[in-house]
Amino acid sequence: MVDSPVRWGILGTGGIAAVFTEDVLRLPDHEVAAVGSRSAGTAEDFAARYGIGRAHGSYGDLAADEGVDVVYVATPHPMHYEPARLCLEAGRAVLVEKPFTTRAADAESLAALARERGVFAMEAMWTRFNPLVRRIRDLVADGAIGDVTAVYADFSIAAEFDEGHRLWSADLGGGALLDLGCYVLSFTWPLLGAPASVQATASPAPTGVDANTGILLGYDSGAVALLHCGLRGDSPHAATVVGTRGRIDVAPPFYRPASMTVVRAGRDPETVTAGVDGHGYTYQAQEVARCLRAGRTESPLMPLDETVEILRTVEEVTGLFRAQSTSTQP
Repeated sequence: MVDSPVRWGILGTGGIAAVFTEDVLRLPDHEVAAVGSRSAGTAEDFAARYGIGRAHGSYGDLAADEGVDVVYVATPHPMHYEPARLCLEAGRAVLVEKPFTTRAADAESLAALARERGVFAMEAMWTRFNPLVRRIRDLVADGAIGDVTAVYADFSIAAEFDEGHRLWSADLGGGALLDLGCYVLSFTWPLLGAPASVQATASPAPTGVDANTGILLGYDSGAVALLHCGLRGDSPHAATVVGTRGRIDVAPPFYRPASMTVVRAGRDPETVTAGVDGHGYTYQAQEVARCLRAGRTESPLMPLDETVEILRTVEEVTGLFRAQSTSTQP
């Protein structure tokens, strides 16, 4: 694989599959070799749109395709587990769209399977691989702003209520937390790690999913993280990392930033800019290629244990939300 392109299979043919495929096609050392769908016709249409050589009418056929090195699982998130398991059992590496699964136990099961088979697996949390987000991580690790005392991040959109839409449907893994909250949590994790305490409050949608959620994480160091996700109004989509000797202000949208400002005690603020390649998904594809060529089965930038830990925190917040909803019922 060192001297040949990484051959991708695309599992699913929805909007996120299209965006990812468009970005992979920008990369000279990558090839989109096959696509798989539950419908042969849908797979063939997708293949024709992007010039993909092979179209499979089932996920199993894609998983069994020996001309594929890694499969990008792009189905709706409640439908990630089974296709990812199929691919891993077939010895196919996987990049699974965020959130990796909707339950921590399922994520743990996939991680165990990948490790047992010695097959690469990673959550496609594309924000982790953005050049500026990686730079923030390096700055914090180097002590540029001292010890981190707080992280602020928000990701809320004004989504029109439609009980049949995946954002609002409990059966389709809806709610602000699973769809948007995973971003603010994953942004925070490399900076502060797993929290010692979790507090949360949320307001429910008519379908029962969380529509507006605030999260307060506490850490043994004394640091805190104040995070917000929602479906009822547009927030700035900004983030700030506060340290004992400065702070980093991340320009919106923090999950795909093109600039940030580093403010350090006794120094003029420094604004750092960087263009975003394509839609912003090329970076995670390049990380997969780097790991595969190095013989890695996990990425140090998005380890499987962190994926599982974040989902456990999601479940803890969900439990607090449900308890709160029950206590307020007449």
